[in-house]
Amino acid sequence: MGANRRMLRLGAFLIAPGYHVASWRHPTAHADGGTDFAHYRDLVRTAERGKFDMVFLSDGLGIRTPYRDEEELSRWGRFAQFEPLSLLSALAVSTDRIGLAATASTSYNEPFHLARQFASLDFLSGGRAGWNVVTSVTDAEARNFNRDTQLDHETRYHRAREFMDVVTGLWDSWEDDAFLYDKESGRFFDPAKLHILHHKGEHFSVRGPLNVARPPQGYPVLVQAGASPDGQDFAAQWAEVVFTANQRLDQAQAFYRGMKEQVAAHGRDAEQIKIMPGVFPVIGRTRAEAEDKYAALQELVDPVVGLGLLTQLLGDVDISGYPLDGPLPELPATEGCTSRQQLVWDKARREGLTIKELYRSVSGGRGHRIIIGTPGDVADELEEWFTAGGADGFNVMPPVLPDGLDDFVDLVIPELQRRQLFRTEYEGGTLRENLGLDRPAHRAASSAPAGH
Repeated sequence: MGANRRMLRLGAFLIAPGYHVASWRHPTAHADGGTDFAHYRDLVRTAERGKFDMVFLSDGLGIRTPYRDEEELSRWGRFAQFEPLSLLSALAVSTDRIGLAATASTSYNEPFHLARQFASLDFLSGGRAGWNVVTSVTDAEARNFNRDTQLDHETRYHRAREFMDVVTGLWDSWEDDAFLYDKESGRFFDPAKLHILHHKGEHFSVRGPLNVARPPQGYPVLVQAGASPDGQDFAAQWAEVVFTANQRLDQAQAFYRGMKEQVAAHGRDAEQIKIMPGVFPVIGRTRAEAEDKYAALQELVDPVVGLGLLTQLLGDVDISGYPLDGPLPELPATEGCTSRQQLVWDKARREGLTIKELYRSVSGGRGHRIIIGTPGDVADELEEWFTAGGADGFNVMPPVLPDGLDDFVDLVIPELQRRQLFRTEYEGGTLRENLGLDRPAHRAASSAPAGH
């Protein structure tokens, strides 16, 4: 492959039993995999064998599923799972090249804690850490942190922007060569290369410095998934990878163009942000086999869970009183995930779906693009979006694990490599190197403003 040829970027979205809401009920699923380290280790090694750029662990700070009682709750299948930074620290010593990214919230953490944790993970992994920055969107999480309701949308993002100023400032507490370890002179570090933050803002007062050296990557790779206007502006200022949900190529192209323009408006290089829509691939050696796989999964969807998932995607608006065979009613705006709410609403209207049809349709991809077919079919769609300006890569969401990831690595990856769309070997040792992202200069050595 030519050294300058543009290559697809791939992330593996790992929820222990699989991304489909009924995956835990599938005969081949590892239903108790959420607290089985060997299960995750094997999954990440499979993704590394496939040369994925990174694995991604989603996370929430509470049970975010809407439910009326414990009987309803018992029908859901993804509550027993590891805290992701602890898990990634263990996976760092079980893998060599693949990036390790996880979600952490700016609403329910302190900047110093997360700066220290992600810097430590970057060292433990040899420069492979990534942070999916979220503001958290549910009242269920708020109730675990001394609040009855979540912060309003504007406040969450205002806090998040200040949070990022503090975290990146803490990562720049030390210049790259600050530590001398000079036993003869007795100087552990060069005091001229220590930079104490002295931050005092509306939400945070943090003196610093961080008690970890500057991370191997400068900053861990910053990931973001917000698609609201505030989320997009935040991503344009800070993100280096953007996860997004698009159903159609024209939507993906519009988002791609708009995001790159916003990045440039913030004074950043638009090539230094990788846009990776989610895809939910159901793969068969024939289309009929793939369709049968998908149909079998859909038959496992519990109506209670399906309706609950739809409620969650709609911002926790209660729709239980409406007939399942009727249309989705007009709904009020919420303080939750406004972009996903709009996407689901648009899908219902565009396709004329009843509530029941809608909850079944989102049980797999949950708003992300579903691709059902042969390895060639999947590769065709990925190639089209990639070459037509809709994506720099994709966040792959296997329906059931481990089988769905095995299918993608063993069947789709070779097809992408045959088309010279995807690497056959890793380009470097860090996540930044493999994604083609620059290492950020230290603030003291750069005139660039924070966030650039």
